[in-house]
Amino acid sequence: MSSNQKKAITTIYLSIVGNLGLAIIKGITGYFGNSYALIADAIESTSDIFSSILVLFGLKYATKPADEDHPYGHGRAEPLITFLIVGFLLVSATVIVFQSIQHILTPHGSPESYTLVVLGVIILVKEIFYRIIIKKSSETKSSALKADAWHHRSDALTSIAAFIGISIALIFGEGYETADDWAALVAAGFIYYNSYLIFRPALGEIMDEHVHEDLIIKIRQIAKKVDGVIDTEKCFIRKTGMTFWVDLHLIVDGNLTVKKGHEIAHNVKDKIRAELPEIAEILMHVEPND
Repeated sequence: MSSNQKKAITTIYLSIVGNLGLAIIKGITGYFGNSYALIADAIESTSDIFSSILVLFGLKYATKPADEDHPYGHGRAEPLITFLIVGFLLVSATVIVFQSIQHILTPHGSPESYTLVVLGVIILVKEIFYRIIIKKSSETKSSALKADAWHHRSDALTSIAAFIGISIALIFGEGYETADDWAALVAAGFIYYNSYLIFRPALGEIMDEHVHEDLIIKIRQIAKKVDGVIDTEKCFIRKTGMTFWVDLHLIVDGNLTVKKGHEIAHNVKDKIRAELPEIAEILMHVEPND
């Protein structure tokens, strides 16, 4: 298991513990504080716990080495798990919408003022979690970790919506009790939108979408520094989990022996993997310079 993979798994454990604690705090405060927006927030955090567990399972499975049946490794399990996370988000958003509408149609009292204090703390904590995990996802190139980070950001956004709704209900008083429930509907909208933001890059990964231009530039620059390489031609990249598989065409002197061309290709491969450890394998094709 690479250092990036270990880092990603450690980060997910942190996410699970954080989501569990916040879900309990939100649920208790929402129930006793008469705030459905906060209860909706707790529902979303509860779904986050299960989705984080799925991410953990996906990351651990994705780190399994290549075998006879999976020559490219098991990394594609990661975007598949991301699809399941999106499913969790969509279900939780739909539950929030349904129950919010029921509360809007049913008269009820205003939320308690102390719920605002709890929400303020939750918003701060969730934003901190988001920033920690999105940084780790960038370092590890993990799409599942990025999805989990956006879970925290969407949670912060739903908490902000709840904060606004409760504030309106408390400031304007009678007749504005449902502002809290309307805020929960807005929060559900944020969840739907973030579900798309999470789903789209995972789909691109499954479809081998060309989104790695920066990495291609780095690979070409490194390859050209190796003695014997005149230039590079085609360079294709596919992402599998937290690693990349590269197809690279080298251009060398056409008068070189096959043995020498093979040696240059190996030197290029070793140099690229030394400078870019996230690259799992490079398939090299040597072409003569015209």
